[in-house]
Amino acid sequence: MSTPEFVQWFREAAPYIHAFRGRTFVIAFGGEVISQGKFAGLSYDLNLLVSMGVRIVLVHGARPQIDALLAVQGLTPRFHGSIRITDPDTLEVVKQAVGVTRADIEAGLSMALPNSPMAGANLRVAAGNYLVARPLGVRDGVDMLYTGQIRKIDTPALHARLDAGELVMLSTLGYSPSGEIFNLTLEEVASATAIALKAEKLIFLTDTPGIMDTRGELLRQLTANEAEAFLAEQPAHSGGDVAIYLPYAIRATRQGVKRAHLISHRTEGALLTELFTHDGIGSMISPQPLVRLREASIDDIGDILSLIEPLERLGTLVKRGREQLEMEIQKFSLLEHDGRIIACVAMNLFAEVSMAELACLAVDPEWAGEGYGETLLRHVETLARASGVARLFVLTTQTAHWFVERGFVPGDITELPQAKQQIYNFQRRSKVFFKKL
Repeated sequence: MSTPEFVQWFREAAPYIHAFRGRTFVIAFGGEVISQGKFAGLSYDLNLLVSMGVRIVLVHGARPQIDALLAVQGLTPRFHGSIRITDPDTLEVVKQAVGVTRADIEAGLSMALPNSPMAGANLRVAAGNYLVARPLGVRDGVDMLYTGQIRKIDTPALHARLDAGELVMLSTLGYSPSGEIFNLTLEEVASATAIALKAEKLIFLTDTPGIMDTRGELLRQLTANEAEAFLAEQPAHSGGDVAIYLPYAIRATRQGVKRAHLISHRTEGALLTELFTHDGIGSMISPQPLVRLREASIDDIGDILSLIEPLERLGTLVKRGREQLEMEIQKFSLLEHDGRIIACVAMNLFAEVSMAELACLAVDPEWAGEGYGETLLRHVETLARASGVARLFVLTTQTAHWFVERGFVPGDITELPQAKQQIYNFQRRSKVFFKKL
């Protein structure tokens, strides 16, 4: 990456850095990340997140490690669906595999070599008996034995460790008040922890790029309802990480987690790409649609200025100062993407002549070509019709074709409302276009 590209990317990442500071992320990954040698790169990215003030809870699995040890001991893995049946012999193997995997992860997070991304990291890892478990019991006539489910999470203890700046690591073992140990599933531990901590994000690292449609294309953004519909359309026998993790991602977003992500552990830097670029690299599930149309308020003026000032410098928009915006803020509507303002428009009403002006239509260049300009145009048309307006007009110097393609026709200055004619800027020589509603 060249210096200008790096600077531009870093500046674009700044809003995310501000937004994530002090937030809690629960990041879950299977034992494949360790067995395939992928954890070193992940540890670099975790260190970076912690240094930015993100509160991290890691949840790790150990399925390949367990299967390898079972094979060594001549034991056959048994599953009910995707859940392991844990008999006493298997439980001993699970404890051993989880312990070794946990030690490998702690070793990776303890690295602090000079001239490496971990230089000066000094990460502190907290682990313990934070999960209270109970037996899963008999399911579909199958006794799950020492396979368990979460009964309670020691949330105050987790918050205390996170408040102290430590990275918390949870394994897939839970403990009962009677001193028994139960084997838990990675997906349940991760989702239940995210819900209990009211986490900002639940992130599953998967063996696929994310949620793929029937054409093999990545679905980058889904609401919980859309993700649920996607699952309903899948064959009952479909497997893989997505089939296992997606129901828990949906559950988490329905119970207070703001975002759930499924991203590939096979792609170097996938975690950072997903978090710090607006397109991301995997699939994100949210409770509601990410794009929201709303009225502007006085608190939005700084963001609106940042959006329109580049267009004002180019002469595309008429210059508006902060004071003018404060007086006209009630005329503005905004489009937000995941809390970030990406487009705006204003409507000036001339009710006495049954006309309205579409003004200050601006879309962040990063989001150009996504149809957000048309969304705002339709919104203004709806507002105008609701106000009894028969004609919509716009003054433009550089975007005439865009409006013509959307039903506007050229007009004359003399057709404008008298109040608009009196303030028409003859130096800009803006063209006038009208659209009947």
